[in-house]
Amino acid sequence: MISHTAFQAFENRLLKMYKHRGKLARRQGISCFRVYDRDLNDFLFSIDWYEGHVYLSVYAKKYETIDEAFLQDCIRIISNVFQVPHEKIFLRERKKMDHIQEQYEKLNFENTFFPVHENGLQFLVNLTDYLDTGLFLDHRITRKMVMAQSEGKRVLNLFAYTGAFSVYAAAGNAESVTTVDLSNTYLNWAKNNFQLNQFSMQEKFSFIKADVIHYLSSLPPKSFDLIIMDPPTFSNSKAMKGFLDVREGHVSLINDALNALDQNGLLYFSTNSSRFRLLQEAIHSEKIEDITKQTTPFDFEGKLKRWCFRIGK
Repeated sequence: MISHTAFQAFENRLLKMYKHRGKLARRQGISCFRVYDRDLNDFLFSIDWYEGHVYLSVYAKKYETIDEAFLQDCIRIISNVFQVPHEKIFLRERKKMDHIQEQYEKLNFENTFFPVHENGLQFLVNLTDYLDTGLFLDHRITRKMVMAQSEGKRVLNLFAYTGAFSVYAAAGNAESVTTVDLSNTYLNWAKNNFQLNQFSMQEKFSFIKADVIHYLSSLPPKSFDLIIMDPPTFSNSKAMKGFLDVREGHVSLINDALNALDQNGLLYFSTNSSRFRLLQEAIHSEKIEDITKQTTPFDFEGKLKRWCFRIGK
């Protein structure tokens, strides 16, 4: 039984973080940010603000059932703090997944998309249909780095998801942007993000449905100047030959990407694998920077469980 004092502490914490981070977000020109991330032991949620909508993720053990009355009390507090009606609070229950599950499993068929803003660009998000929303908030600094380095470059975005990095590269005046993913759903989402930002479907923007492992190994040397690669921790999609485990497979992925880079090219590699260790001695580069801290946004400080590396040719 959660006490009234505990609920009051949750409300106070939420209000404090919303005001503080909201002010920082407005200064930085972003409309989506994380407000709360399991700050109090009795309230194991992450709460994200998506431009007038709240995305509430409830963390539970594999077979744990969340108390409905407790959850409704929390939603009332969230509604009050954010000053949004209950229908604009979107709930997701996150449990530890088996490897056999799809990483971006479709959950239902509401098809509710709306645009949000980040650094002068727009992206379609969906808070109802998928386990993830379509925009990874923790990579907004990395996306700005890519945009700043894209001018005149041939850019390749692998495991591209909904193409946010690709949009940033296009906004950075890249010579060409190639977006590769195994899912038609996400490639179409990426195309819609390009259209939303008024990037016409020119020849210099290409969208390729492919198994990234096979695609990378088939690329000729010096095909690209800048590559972004953010693979899933694990994937055994039926459309793949075999499976991908990033801890075991990252060396070949990175080396194949380096082979596809032109002289002085750059690779941005990231992973959400909490037990990841970069096998640096096996990678064909002496220019490896751990930029995890450098790419951690203000709303993820101390809570970010992903790695990010910048690797030179």
